[in-house]
Amino acid sequence: DVERLADRLSKHSAAEATRIWAMMETTTGIFNAAQIAAAPRMEGFVLGTNDLAAEIGCETGGDRMPLMMALQTCLAAARMVGIACVDGVYNAFKDEDGLRRECRQGRALGMDGKTLIHPAQVTACNEVFTPSEVEADLARRQIAAWEEAKSAGRGVAVVDGRIVENLHVATARKTLARVDAAKARA
Repeated sequence: DVERLADRLSKHSAAEATRIWAMMETTTGIFNAAQIAAAPRMEGFVLGTNDLAAEIGCETGGDRMPLMMALQTCLAAARMVGIACVDGVYNAFKDEDGLRRECRQGRALGMDGKTLIHPAQVTACNEVFTPSEVEADLARRQIAAWEEAKSAGRGVAVVDGRIVENLHVATARKTLARVDAAKARA
């Protein structure tokens, strides 16, 4: 389906820049996540956790353990090709504590954000997914230490007693990009 859509889009010059986001909400989609992620024009996954839970027949809420394999499969497939992966909705839109817990879990898993079903959820979601000033400061210090180590001919740096390598610097740069994105939307 995605390949057919991409093919149709490529036939229209006005749609040249159009990218596709796939709603990952079926077991078929989960078991084909890697192929879907690699499809032409694919920009990201949005996890349809409600539909997926209904199809699987699992309970929702709590720690989402019954959905963990699906969440991680989609996230790994997205990361494999460098596209976004956005966590599914939290239905209890008046339960801010529950929303924050689920946002923190999604962020800990590596999700890029969370889909929302009510405007009242925006602030909590943004607060959880936006790196804190402490995280931003660490990222800046890691980048600076890495640059200093590189200029001195060393392959690693140390910040706060921890090794900093190129992979940590890449993560630090992503952290600062998220901070910049948050400032831009403020």
